[in-house]
Amino acid sequence: MANQLGKLVSIAFSAAWLILVDLLKITTGSTTEAEALLSWKATLPVQPILQNWVAAAENNSSPAQSPCGWHGITCDSAGNVIEINLAYNDLKGTIENLGFSSFPKLLVLDLKYNKLTGSIPENIGMLSKLRLLDLSTNSFDGTLPLSLANLTQVYELDVSGNNIVGGLDPRLFPDGANPSKTGLISIKNLLFTDTSLGGRIPSEIGNLKNLVKLALDNSRLYGPIPPSLGNCTELSILMLSDNQLSGPIPPKIVSLRKLTVLSLFINNLTGTVPQGIGNFSSLIILNLAENNFSGQLPPQVCKGGKLENFTAAKNSFTGPIPVSLRNCQSLYRVRLEQNQLTGQLDQDFGVYPNLTYFDLSFNKVQGKLSPKWGASKKLTFLNVGGNSIVGGIPDEILQLRELGELDLSSNQLSGELPEQIGNLSALSVLRMNNNKLSGPIPAGIGMLSNLQYLDLSMNLLRGSIPYQIGDCFKLLSLNLSKNYLNGTIPYQTGNLFALQALLDLSYNSFSGEIPTQLGKLTNLITLNLSHNNLSGSVPKSIKDMLSLSHINLSYNRLEGPLPDANIFNSSRPEDFSNNKGLCGNIQGLQHCTSTTGPGGRKKNHRTVIIVVSCLGSSLLVSMALTGILVHLNMKRSRNTSKEEEPTSKREDPFSIWYFNGKIVYKDILEATMNFNDRYCIGEGATGKVYRAEMQGGQVFAVKRLWSKVDSTEIEDTKSFKNEIAALTETRHRNIVKLHGFSSNRMHAFLVYEFMERGSLADMLRNDNAAMELNWPKRVEVIKGVAHALSYLHHDCVPPIIHRDISSKNVLMCSSLEAHISDFGTARFLEPDASIWTTFAGTYGYSAPELAYTMAVTEKCDVYSFGVLVVEVLMGKHPGDLISKIQTLLVESSNVKDILDPRLPPPKAKKSVDELVLVMKLAVSCLQPNPLSRPTMRSIAQFLDD
Repeated sequence: MANQLGKLVSIAFSAAWLILVDLLKITTGSTTEAEALLSWKATLPVQPILQNWVAAAENNSSPAQSPCGWHGITCDSAGNVIEINLAYNDLKGTIENLGFSSFPKLLVLDLKYNKLTGSIPENIGMLSKLRLLDLSTNSFDGTLPLSLANLTQVYELDVSGNNIVGGLDPRLFPDGANPSKTGLISIKNLLFTDTSLGGRIPSEIGNLKNLVKLALDNSRLYGPIPPSLGNCTELSILMLSDNQLSGPIPPKIVSLRKLTVLSLFINNLTGTVPQGIGNFSSLIILNLAENNFSGQLPPQVCKGGKLENFTAAKNSFTGPIPVSLRNCQSLYRVRLEQNQLTGQLDQDFGVYPNLTYFDLSFNKVQGKLSPKWGASKKLTFLNVGGNSIVGGIPDEILQLRELGELDLSSNQLSGELPEQIGNLSALSVLRMNNNKLSGPIPAGIGMLSNLQYLDLSMNLLRGSIPYQIGDCFKLLSLNLSKNYLNGTIPYQTGNLFALQALLDLSYNSFSGEIPTQLGKLTNLITLNLSHNNLSGSVPKSIKDMLSLSHINLSYNRLEGPLPDANIFNSSRPEDFSNNKGLCGNIQGLQHCTSTTGPGGRKKNHRTVIIVVSCLGSSLLVSMALTGILVHLNMKRSRNTSKEEEPTSKREDPFSIWYFNGKIVYKDILEATMNFNDRYCIGEGATGKVYRAEMQGGQVFAVKRLWSKVDSTEIEDTKSFKNEIAALTETRHRNIVKLHGFSSNRMHAFLVYEFMERGSLADMLRNDNAAMELNWPKRVEVIKGVAHALSYLHHDCVPPIIHRDISSKNVLMCSSLEAHISDFGTARFLEPDASIWTTFAGTYGYSAPELAYTMAVTEKCDVYSFGVLVVEVLMGKHPGDLISKIQTLLVESSNVKDILDPRLPPPKAKKSVDELVLVMKLAVSCLQPNPLSRPTMRSIAQFLDD
């Protein structure tokens, strides 16, 4: 009713506007500026910000209605509208009905930061006097109208932050043969940031002799930077970052002596950087990061002494640090990481009073940490890890009170950790791992109350862990492994309630018992206490660590039963090996002699048998998972093809398990010889998978869980419950089909359709099988997984997140069609429910945000899918290359260097281009920011197109 009333009100408003416009036409006899504005207003949704247009029109008794004084409207002395400025007004609707021909004197049209949609109309070119056109930060789509070329007096054109496509038409710019008569000849500021333009930068852009600012960053442009830009000698700001531009920087760029900003980061640019860039005496920002540049950096980048932001990270630069940086006191941000730069840290850098961010990590720099760094009082980030720096840590660095991250890892630092480390009160990240630091861990470490990540591993540290470590209550990750630490583990470690990613004390000489207080670390994912001298029993409090996914207690002197905790049901035997006498229900460990299980709980065995026989079976699953015994009479099953009664002489009808009216529990055991290893075809974290061929010739895959699951324990077995719940809600050709599941006092298992070719991981590892997966078939595999995930994320209610997409969980049928399997860690994304959960997934595929947050979203699956795509194209898991994939994609021709060498490279350019697009799609899925990753629906549509 409310919606109908709203529509009636909107219609009434529109009718009132049209009547008012008609009255104005009768009064004035022509279409005035006021009429044009009111006509446009009548086509818009109700806009409170424009309400005074109504009052002004109704209250004005003048026969020639004037809009002067209306909100956002400015007139000249003659009463002509010269400015329409409705920026930041939350306007909705389109401008397609705005009569531009009614504004012959208009100088400014400013509609930025609104919610306008639709296309930019062709008749906008009738605003021949226009000086400024700003349509930025709206939702305009379509292409740029060619009529913009008629705006010969416009000095600023900004359509940034829209969905504009279709590239930059050369006809928008002056003709090189006759530049004074056509195109945007007066333009000074041309801004197309954050659009979907695509295409190449036309060489005609070099005919814009008055151009001062050109911003084309993040607009999907490709191809070379046109050398003609060197003709725009008035250019001060050139922003071309975050595109797919390729080739070298044109040498003519050094002609742009007035440049203050040159931003080229995140492209595919190659070659050397013109050394003449040092002649830009006014240069303030120089961004070259994340390209494929080589050679030396221009030595005089700070010749003018004004350089503030200098980034050249993630390239292949060699040679010395630019000499001009030594005295460049204007610097506030420097990023040179991941190159091959050489030099001396204590000689090539000076004092920088304004510097806030400095990253020189992973280069070939030597020298020492200079006390001069203490003079950069504004530093918040200092990273020189991954070099060959020697010496100790100067006290002056410990006076940087605003320092939030200090990374000195992977160098050759020596000496002791200074007690004054606690002075760095703002520190949230401290990494000094992989050095030669000795002595004790200072008690002052406990003063770092904002510390979130502490890594002192792989040093020569001795002594005990100071109990003050418990005061670092914000710690998310603590790694002290591979040192010479001894003594007992302080019980105050249990006060680190925020610990989430890691607690690693392995490869030390800790003794005594494991503190029971560790059970308070309920958010911890990984606990590694291996390779120490710990003794006693494993504390029962471990079962309170509900988020724990990985535990390693091997190589200690522990004994007694493992606690009754889920983590011990999914761990590897080697994680508990080489102890004094641990026992438990883990393969490889001796069974405890007690008649009660670990933890003292008596066994109470019952059997649960469920047949997944029809769509919409979530109710039956729910009943099963709450311990209710369900007997499905096959006469009543909607999907049963034969009306067969259960065997009548069985004492327990629930020990018989039917599906499709044929298969019984006993037949499963007979087909696998009571789960004999000769029928095992795979092994995972939660159990083994067996091939079961029935007497009729039908073959199934049977997944038997490691632990026995009876009806009282199903709710505690998350993977069993999740897999059943997820697969009974899904029906998709690229998702493995679950036929049924069973639990009794002997076995807990699930039965799936059989996939003849095994896992994608196995096929890629086998040279012969990998050769069968040619490029078209590999693209089809990628499509299949994409469609399955799109279905889970967007077509299931509620959506399902898989959480463990990897090549081992993609199964291949005889026709090499991909099927997603293993939903043991899947999760329903219920609306308004918490998205926080424990860690799940496979290392090497898991999204990076899971290292610091357990917020599960569908974008975690998107990241894993991106890794999988790269793996399919490379023929192997990319490993550490995953962070460099984007830089390896320089040009289409070079993608052959990334592809699986076992297959002949595609010969047709179209095939190469398609694989390049697929690889770039993977790169978009691997964005560190989850919000920057595409949705699986858009991915599937892209692959189909």
